[in-house]
Amino acid sequence: MAKNIMIQGTMSNAGKSLLCAGLCRIFKQDGFRAAPFKSQNMALNSFITKDGFEMGRAQVVQAEAAGIEPDVRMNPILLKPTTDVGSQIIVNGKPIGNMRAMEYYRRKREFIPAVMEAYSSLASEHDIIVIEGAGSPAEINLKSEDIVNMGLAKLVDAPVLLVGDIDRGGVFAQLYGTIALLEEDERARIKGTVINKFRGDKKILEPGLLMLEKLCGVPVAGVVPYLHVDIDDEDSLSERFSKNKTAKLIDIAAIKLPRISNFTDLAAFERYENVSVRYIEKPSEFGDPDMIVIPGTKSTISDLIFLRESGLEARIKQAASRDAIVFGICGGYQMLGESVEDPMNVEASEMNAINGMALLPIKTVFEGEKVQKQTSGILDGIQGILSPLNGLAYEGYEIHMGRSDTHAPVISNGNVYGSYIHGFFDTNGIADAVLRILCKKKGIGFESIASFDAKAYKQAQYDKLADAVREGLDMELVYSILNRQV
Repeated sequence: MAKNIMIQGTMSNAGKSLLCAGLCRIFKQDGFRAAPFKSQNMALNSFITKDGFEMGRAQVVQAEAAGIEPDVRMNPILLKPTTDVGSQIIVNGKPIGNMRAMEYYRRKREFIPAVMEAYSSLASEHDIIVIEGAGSPAEINLKSEDIVNMGLAKLVDAPVLLVGDIDRGGVFAQLYGTIALLEEDERARIKGTVINKFRGDKKILEPGLLMLEKLCGVPVAGVVPYLHVDIDDEDSLSERFSKNKTAKLIDIAAIKLPRISNFTDLAAFERYENVSVRYIEKPSEFGDPDMIVIPGTKSTISDLIFLRESGLEARIKQAASRDAIVFGICGGYQMLGESVEDPMNVEASEMNAINGMALLPIKTVFEGEKVQKQTSGILDGIQGILSPLNGLAYEGYEIHMGRSDTHAPVISNGNVYGSYIHGFFDTNGIADAVLRILCKKKGIGFESIASFDAKAYKQAQYDKLADAVREGLDMELVYSILNRQV
């Protein structure tokens, strides 16, 4: 059975996901078979495994860092918000229905057997399990039904490193206050504290570190710098919404839908120095982009109403009439069609049917069973300006409730395109091909934006992350905690 270590945080966005990824990479570098685990994740950014199961993307990133295939056992419970007070509940990679928050809170201990079965199975095949908590273990209103922080730590007998975010201020109060609010047996599980996202000279911290150790009764296990790595962890995903507000040589406008999901679909474009990917949510931000992308959403009908009422739909149609490329992915693809119908109220929206933008010749009907699969093949039949994509290999995954009356990987109508495939632009060669087309259309040389090997780049980023985490943490202490010597 694997050894384990758990990373908990003083709050959301403390950097737990990225630290877990860094530890997974370090353990891989040191010759161990490591795997990530998070019993319950809440995220709209998900992934479909090779066997068709849905899981949170943060654990996918951690699995990649560990050099192993993503496995749904790494995230047995996934909550995908559908409204402000409810979520779709996914257990072992399959949706079991929608629940309001209070209903799930009352029932979530029913899912402990699924959590434990997934954990035990994963632990039997690996040397080390790196467990990620959620939010804070000191959320005293939720502790009685906890299955993701100290509740899980007790179930799997895991030692804990508690992480605080110094970049948001008050890190000493974060750490000390969190520990003070824990029960005695919970405090005993904390074997060290970590100060994360530090900028500056560590010597300035030393008096505070000594006092923190005295107050908390555990060592400071490390001071990790603010990490400048290009890795999509759950806590940093939303940061891309505020980046690249200025149009560059090639300008891509992504519509920031209220319930946007799987928005890492455009990450392949963000890594080109002279390409901007601007997330916009009102007409005044629209500009004159070379390409408009409507990403996926958990609420197609509600978000289409938002586009219509905000004036963004009109701007998208105007851009399409001026020959800008418009590309819809999953829910965004459905919006571009003639109609969207939800007779079973799958999306729990106010309307069960709505006219689409009528830019693509498709109709979509929502059904009770979700499509969850990985997909690959050779592109064929694409018309218009993106026709040079024909003949290229593609791969990705589909995850949607709606069915549209077409089965082609990419549908085209003039300069408007749509696809159900998430990760489509990540396939080597596709992002380059799209950018070559945009450069040619604009009369500029492709060399002005440059290209790169995406897979090699990703692996280099994981190594860069591991180097920073290894330098920031006391790894001798970490291994002592793993071996139950502390």
